[in-house]
Amino acid sequence: MPKFVIQGGKTLKGRVAVGGAKNHALKLLAASILFDSPVELTNVPQIEDVFRMSELLEKLGAKVKKASNHTLTVDPRGIKKSELDREITKRFRASVVAIGPLLGRFGKAALAHPGGCVIGERPIDIFIEGLTALGATFKEKDETYFFEAKKLTGADFTFRVPSVTATETLMLAAVAADGKTVLRNAASEPEIPALAEFLNNAGAKIAGAGTATIEITGLGRDAKLMASAPFEVIPDRIEAGSLAILGALMASELTIEKCNPEHLGSLLEHLKTAGASVKTGPDWLRVKRTKKINPVNIKTREYPGFPTDLQAPFCILLTQANGRSEIFETIFDNRLEYLKDIERMGADITFCDPHRAIIAGPAALRGRVMESPDLRAGLAFIIAALVAEGESEIHNVYQIDRGYETIEDKLARLGAKIKRIRE
Repeated sequence: MPKFVIQGGKTLKGRVAVGGAKNHALKLLAASILFDSPVELTNVPQIEDVFRMSELLEKLGAKVKKASNHTLTVDPRGIKKSELDREITKRFRASVVAIGPLLGRFGKAALAHPGGCVIGERPIDIFIEGLTALGATFKEKDETYFFEAKKLTGADFTFRVPSVTATETLMLAAVAADGKTVLRNAASEPEIPALAEFLNNAGAKIAGAGTATIEITGLGRDAKLMASAPFEVIPDRIEAGSLAILGALMASELTIEKCNPEHLGSLLEHLKTAGASVKTGPDWLRVKRTKKINPVNIKTREYPGFPTDLQAPFCILLTQANGRSEIFETIFDNRLEYLKDIERMGADITFCDPHRAIIAGPAALRGRVMESPDLRAGLAFIIAALVAEGESEIHNVYQIDRGYETIEDKLARLGAKIKRIRE
């Protein structure tokens, strides 16, 4: 298994381009199930989760062709199966989104419990509630979930809490339902209106995506979507945000290109409060570190609040702040577990409860051997290793590869001393 070996303490400088958004690309691939023509996607990140979703589609009968490094074409017309491959499904969470279009197209869908990052309970109750509201029946047998519906019918459904993947799954199912569906208290992350744009371009009728209320006028099961042109995956706001945090810590000047600063409003305001120099343009942002980092309290929230996926990288910044900062993780249980490894590097961390911790800084971090527990904490470990004195090793880099394309190459071009070593 490969590992990263990192020498800390190097000042970074330069320009770096952001890749396509993982959480957009995966949903576009799942949505292709509803199409009756090949779908061409550009700016697709070459990451493990995209590879897994492509395999999942191929197991169903689709043909997936890579035209170039970042272009994929999916021909879904050969899909005949409606049960997702068990082993692939267990490896990543976004596989659950495919049940929406499968149910809409075939009237049935089945999957094992989806896997992914171990960051607390991630039940599928909300998916069951939403799909049964549209007329599906549900049962569980032999650790497999089965959904079935002779016909999906539009419904007025309110999410108990906003959920990105559940919102997207119900949008996809509702496109193939009869009548109007209204989704209330829906998630509003940028990937959702971007998914709606993709579907609308192909003939769907979705209004309000990106707000708390989404209306979908269903086309019925027999209607098939038709792709008219290649569709571009939006920039990955989490990669851009993580690089911005790194720039505030380690860069004399770091320009992040091919991003959308409007998707990072909360993070950028937190960085400014911490004292970092932040400038933005239409598709770029520039960050410089400050000699003195101010303490900042963060509380994760659904978009447009502070993203839970940027909480771990930002906490590394707070280990270098002059004073006490409080972190309040409101989205996932157990997502602060990674801080125990950061504490072993020399950080001063007080755990209040599973959702809250206090970080006192600045702390002199020391390099050590770590194992990446999940996608976002894994990148936080890379940032911590770049800050720390001495050498660090990060194992289980598959978790990092799930969401970041050759991150070591991007960082090395900025001056970081990082190597991927295959054992």
